[in-house]
Amino acid sequence: MALVDLPDPTPATGQVVVRVTASGLCGSDLHYYRADAAMEAAGAPCVAGHEPAGVIEALGQGVDPSRFGPGDRVMIHHYAGCGACQSCRSGWTQMCTAGPAIVYGKNAHGAHAPYMLVQADSVLPLPESLSFVAGAAIGCGTGTAWGALERIGEVGGRDLVVLGQGPVGLSVTMLATARGARVITVDPAPNRLAQAARFGAVGLVDPDTVDVVSAIRDLTDGVGAYAAVESSGASAAADAALSVLAPWGRLCLVGLGGAVSIDVRRMLPRQVTVMTSWSMSSVQQLACAAFIARNELPVDDLFTHRWCLDQAERAYAEFDQQSGGKAAFVF
Repeated sequence: MALVDLPDPTPATGQVVVRVTASGLCGSDLHYYRADAAMEAAGAPCVAGHEPAGVIEALGQGVDPSRFGPGDRVMIHHYAGCGACQSCRSGWTQMCTAGPAIVYGKNAHGAHAPYMLVQADSVLPLPESLSFVAGAAIGCGTGTAWGALERIGEVGGRDLVVLGQGPVGLSVTMLATARGARVITVDPAPNRLAQAARFGAVGLVDPDTVDVVSAIRDLTDGVGAYAAVESSGASAAADAALSVLAPWGRLCLVGLGGAVSIDVRRMLPRQVTVMTSWSMSSVQQLACAAFIARNELPVDDLFTHRWCLDQAERAYAEFDQQSGGKAAFVF
């Protein structure tokens, strides 16, 4: 990682320049931060950051000025595709079938900079009642939580287990509670369990002190949970999630890094569904922001650290410890 000077971007046809006001740090950013020499040599240097929010600075040719103009508050769907295939037209640009999608902060310059160049179709309005840091969170971490709940389906009145209470898991807890679920959380960190309780969790399980499966069976009167979201990326957590599901239960996996092993003989009679969820579509991102604004959910409370860009080295070193909550650069 290095802090360098780059020229300010100029929008080409179909592009927008956003003046960044908040740029979140995401757990997946650590994959590049921790990269070994071989991985580093394989990729071109890239401005990091895929959780941006800010204001429109300039429009390129061909961008409809009736959609937005300079000074408008926006968030970013951090992918861009061809814009014409079925995936792109349904808002799933990360699944573009015409070629590799642009992923801002990975293969195109991201938002850890004062200005960001973005395809116009990736720019979304940010509700006036939401802060810029909330918009940044919705752009990936909190939006990923929303996407997982959308994959699971209706959770109102049902038991939902969330394994891992980092920023994504805490967002699942907050959103699922607001959608009427009875949320049980699993995490070894007392501060994260305490935050989960503040977000509405009714059951708090520390896997370092109790058996997770037995504890959740007790909390669900022996029935098991209707659904589980695994956000930690730990294989042991995924195995526990499978074990705590009630018959017909649904497991959604969003944490990166883990592996899941399914014993078909053991799972077959329980009729469980196992699925993955890859962030969210741009349509879902808009729906997530509207839901949060309408229900006045405290997304800002996810953030424990706010940094200036010239503190980037310290910010990443602290974030790499993964002991706090969510972090962002603010401008």
